[in-house]
Amino acid sequence: MEALLNYIHWCPDVEMVRIGGLALRWYSMCWVAGLLTGYVIVKKLYSIYKIDNKLFEPLFFYCFFGILIGARLGHCLFYEPDYFLASGKNITEMLLPIRFLPDGSWKFIGYEGLASHGGVIGMFVSMWIYTKRTKVPYMFVMDTMAMTAPFTAMFIRLGNLMNSEIIGKVTDVPWAFIFERVDTLPRHPGQLYEAISYLIIGIVEFILFRQAKFKKSLGTGFFFGFCIACCFIMRILIEFVKEVQEDFEEGMSLDMGQLLSIPLVIIGFYLMYRGFRKFSTETVEK
Repeated sequence: MEALLNYIHWCPDVEMVRIGGLALRWYSMCWVAGLLTGYVIVKKLYSIYKIDNKLFEPLFFYCFFGILIGARLGHCLFYEPDYFLASGKNITEMLLPIRFLPDGSWKFIGYEGLASHGGVIGMFVSMWIYTKRTKVPYMFVMDTMAMTAPFTAMFIRLGNLMNSEIIGKVTDVPWAFIFERVDTLPRHPGQLYEAISYLIIGIVEFILFRQAKFKKSLGTGFFFGFCIACCFIMRILIEFVKEVQEDFEEGMSLDMGQLLSIPLVIIGFYLMYRGFRKFSTETVEK
C-alpha cells in the first residue's frame, strides 16, 4: 500500500472554468493553444520568406477544417466502421457532433473521436487545395506545417492527459500515473510520453532550421519528411506501452495506430532523402 503513495494520483477537473452553463475544458484550451502556436510560427515563416500576407490569411482555415474533418473521418472509418456505416443516422453522427438517442431525439456531444492519422491525410488534401488556389508551392507549405505540427500534437496529447484518456498499460515504474477516473492501477502516462517526444522533435527541427544549410531546405520537403517520420516512429514505439483503444485490437501484434503509422514513416524517410539531395545539389552547384 505504501508503494502506491509513490505514484502520481491523477484526477484533475476536466473543466478549466465554468461560467453559468458554459464550461471551458482543458482539452479545448489545449487545442486552442496548439492552433495558436501553429498560427504564430507559420505566420513568422511566411514573413521570413516574404510570402504575401494575403496568401497566409486563408491558410489557417484550410488547415483547421482539413485536419478536423480528416481526423474525424479517420477515427470513424479506421476504428469504428461497423457502427458509423451501419445506417444513415450513424453516418450523420460521423459528420455532425451529435448522438441520436433511442427515443428519436438527439444531443450535442462534440466530436468524441479524432484520429491523428486521418488528420494528417486531411492536411495533405486541404493543403493541396490551398496551394492550387494560391499558387504557393506545395512542399513549402508542408514544410512550414511541419515546423509547427510537433508543438500542436504536444498540446493535443496534454489535453488527452487532462481528460485521463489514451491511458498506458499497467506498470510499476516510479513515475506511473494512477488515473483515478479509470481505475486504481498504476499505468504508463502514454500521453505524457508522446507530448515530451513531440516537444523534442519540434526543438530539433528548429535547431536544424537555424543552420544556414538547412534553412535553404525549406520547401524541398525535408522538414515535412523529418516531422512525419520522427513523430510516427515515436507513435509506433509508445503504442507498445498504451492500452488498446478498440476491442478488435486485442491480440494484434501491432495495433491500428501502429499499422497506419508505418506507411507515413516510409513516406517521411523518402521525403527527407529527396529533400536532402535536392538542397545539397543546389548548394554544390552554387
